[in-house]
Parts: sequence; C-alpha cells; structure tokens
Amino acid sequence: MTELSALAGRVERLQAVPVLCVGDVMLDRFVYGSVERISPEAPIPVLRIEREAAMLGGAGNVARNLVALGARPAFVAVVGDDPAGGEVARLVGAHPEIGSGLLVEPGRQTTIKTRFFASNQQLLRGDHESRAPVGETARTRLLDEAARWLERSAVMILSDYGKGVLIPEVVSALIARAAAVGIPVVVDPKGTDYALYAGASVVTPNRKELHEATGLPVETDAEVVVAARRLIEQAGIAAVLVTRSQDGMTLVEGTGAVHHLPAEAREVFDVSGAGDTVVATLAAALASGAGLLEAARLANIAAGIVVAKVGTAVAYAEELVTALHHDELTAGDAKIVPVAVAADRVARWRAKGLKVGFTNGCFDLLHPGHVAILTQARAACDRLVVGLNSDASVQRLKGPTRPVQSEAARATVLSSLAPVDLVVIFDEDTPLALIEALRPDVLVKGADYTVATVVGAEQVLGWGGKVVLADLIEGQSTTNTIRRMNGASPG
Repeated sequence: MTELSALAGRVERLQAVPVLCVGDVMLDRFVYGSVERISPEAPIPVLRIEREAAMLGGAGNVARNLVALGARPAFVAVVGDDPAGGEVARLVGAHPEIGSGLLVEPGRQTTIKTRFFASNQQLLRGDHESRAPVGETARTRLLDEAARWLERSAVMILSDYGKGVLIPEVVSALIARAAAVGIPVVVDPKGTDYALYAGASVVTPNRKELHEATGLPVETDAEVVVAARRLIEQAGIAAVLVTRSQDGMTLVEGTGAVHHLPAEAREVFDVSGAGDTVVATLAAALASGAGLLEAARLANIAAGIVVAKVGTAVAYAEELVTALHHDELTAGDAKIVPVAVAADRVARWRAKGLKVGFTNGCFDLLHPGHVAILTQARAACDRLVVGLNSDASVQRLKGPTRPVQSEAARATVLSSLAPVDLVVIFDEDTPLALIEALRPDVLVKGADYTVATVVGAEQVLGWGGKVVLADLIEGQSTTNTIRRMNGASPG
C-alpha cells in the first residue's frame, strides 16, 4: 500500500471520532456586492450590496471543519446575550453532529467579523468584539462543561483567538484535566507567551506567530527548526507544527525528529480559516489513532484544498479522499459531489467572476435531447451544475419501473460530458432546495416549460439571475426510447 493510499484509508477512519473543541467563537459575516462608482462624499468606493451570508468563525470554524471531515465534535465556547450570540447558537444548532456546550454570559459582546467583498476583492473588514476575560461564573461553567465532554472525547482542541475565553487559568486547568485522563491536546495558539500552553501535545503556529513567540528568524528551513526547538524547550510543549504558507509545513517533535512537508495547494485563493482546517484535521486524525506525522500529512493536504476556496471554508472528507486517490491535489476536479461541496465550488467560481448555470432532470437513458439541452445550458453560462434526481425521487415521479439506470450510473455518464462541470444528486421531488443552496445565475429548462412553471424561476429572478428555455429535439425522450425497446410505437 502506498503512503497516499494509507492516508486515504485514514480519512475513512475519521468518521464519528469524538473531538472536543474549546475556544473563542465568533460570527463571520460576508457582504457581497459590486462597485461601479466612487462616493461623492469621500474618495472611497460605493459598494452596491447584493447578498449577505453568515457562518461560524474562530473556534466555530474548527467545529465546522470537524463536521465536514465526518468527526463528532463537542463544542464549548462563550457568547453574549445579544443578537449575534443568538445567531451563533442558531448556526451551531444547524449542525446536529455538534454536541453543544455553548454558554451565554450576560452583558458580553459576541465577536462579529464583517467582511465586504466586490467581485473577488475584499474591500474592508469591520470587527465588533470584546477581549475582556470571561467572568468567574462563566469560567466555572466552562470548565465544568468541558470536563463533561472530555470524558467522552479522544482529543481536545484549544482554539485561542485571544477573545477572553482561554485565559491562563482556564488553559492550565483544561490541559491538566486532559493529562489526567490521557487525552492529547492540540492548540491553535495566540499571543507570544507559549508557556501558557505547557503540557500541550502539539501547537500549530504560523511562521509569523513563531517569530513573535521566540524573537528568532524563521525564513529558512533551518531557522524554523531552531525556533520551534526553542519553543519546545522554553514552553514545555511536546511538538510544534509550523504552517509556512507557500513553503508548506514543518513538524518538529520534542524527540528531535524534524519533517518538512511541501505545500499541497495548486491555487491559493483565500487563506482565511486555513489554520482552523489544519488544527481540526490534525486533531481528528490523532483521535482516529494516527501518529503525529501521519496526522500532519493529512492536515497539509486539507490545507491545500481549503486555501483554494472562498472565505472561512472547510475541507470535506470526500475531497481529501479524491485528492489522495488521484495521487495529487485534484479534489477540485471531482465532478460528482454532495451539495455542501458544490456550494463551496460555486462560491469559488462566482468569486472569480464566473457565471454559474443550473439545470436538472432524471437523465435516465441519455439521448440527443438531453445532450442538446446540456449544450445550450452550458452556452448560457461559464460553469454548469446539473441536479440529478435520486433513484427514490425518480421512482416517485416516473413509477416503480424507473429508473432504468441507477443514480450512480446516471451521474457517471453525466459527469463525463464536456458541458457538465458538476453533478449533484438530490432526493426531493423538485430541485428547489438545491437551487436555493447554490443560488445559480442562470436557470435552464426545456422549452416545453414556461418561465412561470419552472421550479426555482421565481427565486433565481429574485436575486437578479435569468431563466433560459432551451430548444428541444422533437421525439427525443427516455419514455419513447423505452417504448421502442419494448417493441411499441413512440408516443
């Protein structure tokens, strides 16, 4: 078995591994629009806002990454009794896989980071936050909640963003409790005093953070190793995994072992949240029984995937497996994907200024009529996503004898066609939920429909998209094909 095949097997063992994440949660808001003029009030661009989105940030993004990998995270954090805290609670609740230990501290400001984008360019970030240490009552509740989840976890992550949750007495108490039950501790650090994390199994500073913590140069491989060893000796940490952007990662262990891992990214679009992906993948792999080097290799692959995405994105287990099975980082080339991966891919395309189209159908026994619609759909956009009815959905729509081909076979045939960029299988009778998740710019159906009868047309038109009715080839349908196969005349 090759090393990459072994890593792919490790991804499969991440399913349902219990990982506790404790740290600073925040609400990440994204405001997207276009800039067409300069303000008459000041020499600044005017952003015409088109859409907004919100997601879990900080330690919350670590929890999201754990879910994407198939792990079973528990999440302990503190929010305020404000609307942003309520939004964080709602977003955590949207992931039933997360065991929530979210605590509310009255009067606290929940951290909000708002990013403003025009096309693929971030114009501005505005922060609402408090760095005040959590109060004594919240601190006691947090330690009790963490201790409760620690009993059923295999690894603990401390995600420190310096927002007042992981203060020294909390960190030392958590590490001591983890040591008492033999649980490894992975730390995404903050600040310059890493003695705070004494007893941790591994910390994951980036190059800049390593320099700030040690005061040593960190440009070359040798300099990074010297600085990491200084950190291990002075702070009492077992190992350091240094993330080095275009230079990959360096793992330095207290035993003296050193491993340089080359960067895996083919394209770097946005590094936001990449550190969260690294710490989540590293911890999940350790929880599954991997050694530290194997876990670091997997985290390096995951980081390469996520930096090619938009915003605080996540790396999915399916993407890791695809990358590893292809013997290179080609996860972006996989065409048959679940809806969450498709949404990430669509966001990435749209941020590059590409127009995304969508069409859907059963596509049972592919015929020239199907090919004509797909060709016309692709001509109306830069990237085409095809929603494919699942087997159960086709049976409900077409009867118990259909489909003739399984959803896997139908998806494979569709994905081999040049006009098709992504295939997403959906189980509902209509693609409305999928359309709302992907928010395509162009919606395409056959001309046997009218705009008023196309599912999702109202929504697509509502967010500024358009609906295209493709020309049909007379007499071409799966039903007619089946009739001819059975010796009957086409209808």
